[in-house]
Amino acid sequence: MELINRLAWRYATKKMDPAMTVPEAKVARIIEAARLAPTSSGLQPFEIFVVTSKAVREQIRPIAWNQAQVTDCSHLLVFAAWDDYTTERINMMFDLTNEERGAKNEGWENYRKMLLGSYPQKGAEVNFQHAARQAYIGLSAALIAAAFEEVDSTPMEGFDADALDKILSLREKGLRSVAMLPLGYRQQEGDWLAGLKKVRKPTNKFVTEVR
Repeated sequence: MELINRLAWRYATKKMDPAMTVPEAKVARIIEAARLAPTSSGLQPFEIFVVTSKAVREQIRPIAWNQAQVTDCSHLLVFAAWDDYTTERINMMFDLTNEERGAKNEGWENYRKMLLGSYPQKGAEVNFQHAARQAYIGLSAALIAAAFEEVDSTPMEGFDADALDKILSLREKGLRSVAMLPLGYRQQEGDWLAGLKKVRKPTNKFVTEVR
């Protein structure tokens, strides 16, 4: 019930207080929630960039529809997905799993072979789109964790991805930006959305039970 109450409390904050800083411990837990989020085949095909540099955020704001949260927030999280599923990346995650678990599993190795025989042949754009969907799972986990921590956030797709990739040198890292998540604290004065009733479809229009 506590989590539901926090989710009812959160909204896409339009104005953040630039004088308030989110404690690093809370930011770390929000990021950890995204790190622990499930992803297809456990490949975790995205990374998070935590932008606290005021100068960098001032570069980002104009290519993000001049949204003030980009510069007024405490921490700006950028979710960047793999630009492709390569043999090296797939093997890296499977090898890491084997190392952490201290053993090899025949079924797991067969699964590795299946992915190696499937993903790389699909093409970079198809694979990027799939990886981006995994990044959104992490974004959702971060949003929920932020609400639980009583930290305001605003999921953002409204930005020039190519320009953001250049600012953060993402393409050189084999990554492409997918979404941004400013973290901070609401400044209700001047925020047109603050105080408005949260509106969602009623459960009976949202959920269909198939029995």
